[in-house]
Amino acid sequence: MTVSDSKNLPWHLYMVRTNHGHLYTGISQDVVRRFLEHQEGGKKASKFLRGKGPLKLVFRQEIGSKSSALKAESALKKLPKWQKENLTKNRGWLNLENLKPTKEKLKNCTVRKILTG
Repeated sequence: MTVSDSKNLPWHLYMVRTNHGHLYTGISQDVVRRFLEHQEGGKKASKFLRGKGPLKLVFRQEIGSKSSALKAESALKKLPKWQKENLTKNRGWLNLENLKPTKEKLKNCTVRKILTG
């Protein structure tokens, strides 16, 4: 694959489960290649995943552009674990429209933070 070919490939969001049940979230244009890098535990593997195998790829979703994938990754990492688990168990799709912050969502977050202190 050439550099120009890789620019045309869509980006994917993925989650990997460790042997302790932790979830790791990442993005890649080639999820299979990236997952194998994580499994091998070499220099290209995530430091978080090294030594935590066996690993299992539990979620993947095509996102599109790198910018959108980075935003989706950030939003997914902010979700509570139960919502991430629902995505993996139900083979659900992450609704990217629901992840966009709106003034109302931001207002509710601020109110909750003040109330819960």
